[in-house]
Amino acid sequence: MVNGSGSSQGKMAQRCRRTTSRFTGEKQMHRRTITASAVWLCLSLLFPLAAEAVLYTASDQIILLTPENVDSVLVNSSAAVVVEFYASWCGHCIAFSPVYKKLARNIKEWKPAVDLAAIDCAAEANRKVCMSYSIRGYPTIKFFPAYSKPESTGESITGFPRDVQGLRHTIIDKLENHKEPGPPACPPLEPVSQAEVDSFFETNNVQYLAMIFEEANSFIGREVILDLLQFENIAVRRVLNTEESLVTKLGVTEFPSCYLYYPGNNFTRLIVNIEARTFYSFALQGLPGVVRSGKTPPVPPDVITNNTKEPWRPFSSSRVYMADLESTLHYSLRVEVAAHTVIKGEKLISLKKYIAVLAKHFPGRTMVMNLLTSANSWLQNQTGEEISYEAFQEILDNSGQSPDTALPETETWVGCQGSQPHFRRYPCGVWTLFHVLTVQALTTRDTDPKEVLSAMRNYIHSFFGCRYCAEHFENMARESVEEVNTVSSAVLWLWSRHNRVNNRLAGALSEDPNFPKIQWPSPEMCSACHTVTQNGDHKWNDNQVLLYLQSYFFFDKILSDYLENEQQILAKQREKHVSKQLALEAQKHFQRKAREASDFMMHPLPTQSAGQEEEEGEEAQDEALADEEEEIGDGAADEIGGKTSEPTPWAKPEMDVGQGHWRAQRKPRFVGMRMRAEQEDIVDLDSFVSQHYRAKASNRVKQRTLQRKEEQEPRPMFGLGMELDAGLGMVGLQPVEADFELGEQTKRLRKRELTGQYYGEELGNRRRWMSVLSIGFSKVDISLCVILYFLSSMCLLAMYLFFKNRLKIRRAKVLP
Repeated sequence: MVNGSGSSQGKMAQRCRRTTSRFTGEKQMHRRTITASAVWLCLSLLFPLAAEAVLYTASDQIILLTPENVDSVLVNSSAAVVVEFYASWCGHCIAFSPVYKKLARNIKEWKPAVDLAAIDCAAEANRKVCMSYSIRGYPTIKFFPAYSKPESTGESITGFPRDVQGLRHTIIDKLENHKEPGPPACPPLEPVSQAEVDSFFETNNVQYLAMIFEEANSFIGREVILDLLQFENIAVRRVLNTEESLVTKLGVTEFPSCYLYYPGNNFTRLIVNIEARTFYSFALQGLPGVVRSGKTPPVPPDVITNNTKEPWRPFSSSRVYMADLESTLHYSLRVEVAAHTVIKGEKLISLKKYIAVLAKHFPGRTMVMNLLTSANSWLQNQTGEEISYEAFQEILDNSGQSPDTALPETETWVGCQGSQPHFRRYPCGVWTLFHVLTVQALTTRDTDPKEVLSAMRNYIHSFFGCRYCAEHFENMARESVEEVNTVSSAVLWLWSRHNRVNNRLAGALSEDPNFPKIQWPSPEMCSACHTVTQNGDHKWNDNQVLLYLQSYFFFDKILSDYLENEQQILAKQREKHVSKQLALEAQKHFQRKAREASDFMMHPLPTQSAGQEEEEGEEAQDEALADEEEEIGDGAADEIGGKTSEPTPWAKPEMDVGQGHWRAQRKPRFVGMRMRAEQEDIVDLDSFVSQHYRAKASNRVKQRTLQRKEEQEPRPMFGLGMELDAGLGMVGLQPVEADFELGEQTKRLRKRELTGQYYGEELGNRRRWMSVLSIGFSKVDISLCVILYFLSSMCLLAMYLFFKNRLKIRRAKVLP
């Protein structure tokens, strides 16, 4: 539909726009505007989902207009703006949307002279905006010149063409006829004369002047001028075939043709495969010294070495390197997937598909394929709803030590290396990996054409770190991936979307100046891949492109340069496994020691004092006995050498063992009373063994101490007399009297030992009986038992007396 509004309606709209607000003149709108609004309302009721649908996204390089940004985009802008007013429910709009998207990609380099925008008038929020611009039919295209006034409604393009070339030419006409002031970034589009060429370098500081010789009705020169708008050190001008002086001077015989003019009055012809816009633009953008505005010049390889942490690796741009593919796998599985500690739901399905495709189509080394197969088998056997990355990592690290199974843990970028560490690398590796997988699926004649694309789409949606990139890729996939019905079409679909991404990101901050984002393969790499249509527009030869992709990504042509030796990788893996086991053992040992320390704090070792240990919960009577035992032990110790020594270390351990054994064999039983259930002892074997050996060592130390004391008892000795014999001059030996006799000391020690053993046995028996009486009962329980026994005894005594008296009375009655 084409928008056609009368002059009276245009004047009315202009009067409405002279108010302070664009949306305050609704009540003065023409009756037809009200009718149109009613029609829109009815259609919205009939098609409730229309307002929710959108034909364009941010991935299409089209500015999406809203009430919030419409003024900032259209009013007083330094660029001319072409706007499509559409309704998402309109069939013609839907059919036109692919053309408009292609136009946006085709003239992407024309920014900032021209911008493309679109607004959905079916959306309720946008209806007032569309009404204010007098939109009554869809689709409507309007041209807004640079520096448009707030009251401007734009210039309607009536009968606009429905093809990209026609729209492109229409925009050029609008730019040429633009009233002053025009877009500042737009270069001159009019033809030049010889006089202007001769004095060109006097007023312009560039390296090249490219002149496009063409006929007057040709648009190639103007299109190339706008294509080179964003590039520095070059200027492009248009020369008509009627400019005989220049045509004769350069000997131009073909139209169109391109010549380069250098400072110093030198000319050369630009050699291209086909004399067409795309070939001219590509060749001129690749000239030495020509760089995109705002971008640094390409860096020589020797300087690149100084700008990166790793040495520069020379490589061939026409080959694929296995080092890039393995580095991509490492980063993908050990970095991006690792960001999810728990993988479940949609992400788990995506991971399973991704690993399955890798195990099936990745043309890797044997050890890598073994690992991918192992990981795929493990994942497919996981029937739960989620897995932990820690468990998945055990498979990636080959913790089971399967033979000849490993994935390198280093990143070695070759064909994907960038001039700076933040350029290319992993994103380049992801594209290369999936190109290889699609071609490999074609080579093996896979029956599922969408298997690789589906795995790539799901992986990027679930795990790819750049969420903005993932959103753009999802938009492309949602738009056309369903059209893929053969494996060869899957290869071409991925290639075309890769080129679309290159087109969108060309000139972005993420672009490496040494590796500009171009439409790949370039004419130099594959001249047969490029052709033109009858009207001169560029066209890809899909058959030749498919052959080129098959040859470029074929597994036999993948280079193994810069790969780490397999034996070294496996040796590193074994070392890592051993180190991990040692660390695990050390951690277990530390945890065991910590547990022992905790148990010791909760249940400290028995304190030995004169052959007895004091346990928690003993009654006051047991404590008194312990004090008495301590006093006796201290008294016995004071008699030996007049010093206080430690109690005998052997008494208590034997009593404890005996007491524990006696309790285990002879449990007290009371008729008619229920014993408390014996709690199960939970024994820490490590702690038990440790305590056992500590007690044993302590006993040995104390025994040795006592033995040394016995050996140090006074015995008959000889002292050295230092008096000199007058006659002989010799030192004499003089007898020294002993303090006491050896026999008496031995008897006294034996007596004390027997006394200690006897007292220990007696005290042990007393403690056993006290433990028996108090086992399982508190003081209250025992008191209640005594009272009950006393009362029952009284009852029995009363009954006895009662029946005895009664028996006497009966006998007295019988006797008379």
